[in-house]
Amino acid sequence: LDASAVLFADKQPVDVVFFRHLQSDDGSVRHTGDNLVGGVGQGGDDEAILVDLQRVPVHIDTIVFTVNSFTGQTFQEVQNAFCRIVDETNGQELARYTLDGGGQYTAQIMAKVSRTGGGWQMTALGTPANGRTFQDLMPAILPHL
Repeated sequence: LDASAVLFADKQPVDVVFFRHLQSDDGSVRHTGDNLVGGVGQGGDDEAILVDLQRVPVHIDTIVFTVNSFTGQTFQEVQNAFCRIVDETNGQELARYTLDGGGQYTAQIMAKVSRTGGGWQMTALGTPANGRTFQDLMPAILPHL
């Protein structure tokens, strides 16, 4: 499974962070690298995307987080998989989705963070989708912007 973050400005994708592009052009969003085997241990995260919201450029108004099966396995075939969003400042888990047993989908649009008047707001989405890459998921992402 692969994690991605798509950065939008005025509903247009302007940057993406995923296993082939590990850092946003401005450096505010970083991917820890592709885990090809999974299984870092109980409760551990195989892949992580770190976002420094204070460094995100002002023109970026939404970041959408996705998880997809690059090999095309459905979540029904995947075991012991989950995705989550954690506030690194206090360790609080803000959203968690169990992916195994999740049906005939190969992807999930997990959540988005959107710029508000004075800061950012996180919205848990958990929308199942189909696609092997973030590009495949764009039609499913756009209605959430």
